[in-house]
Amino acid sequence: MKITPLFDKVVVEVCEAEETTKSGFILPSASKEKQQIADVISVGPGGIIDGKEIVMQVKPGDKVLFAKYTGTEFKIDGKTLTIIRQSDILAIVE
Repeated sequence: MKITPLFDKVVVEVCEAEETTKSGFILPSASKEKQQIADVISVGPGGIIDGKEIVMQVKPGDKVLFAKYTGTEFKIDGKTLTIIRQSDILAIVE
């Protein structure tokens, strides 16, 4: 199923968190923090929002760092995706 977000929204798939530390300790799922790095799946068209023109700065395929407590998670075709506003994206990771 194809998802096309509206306005300044971005659909991302959060990258999997590391299950072991650098020294080799295995982390239980309860101690893992929600990962803040994600792959961009789909991007809205931007446009005029609250009287300001929004130009989208990210594109599908980008890897981004986003704010910790943002977005709405949903499942589609067995994948967990998150939809966030472009303004909640902090940086593009290369």
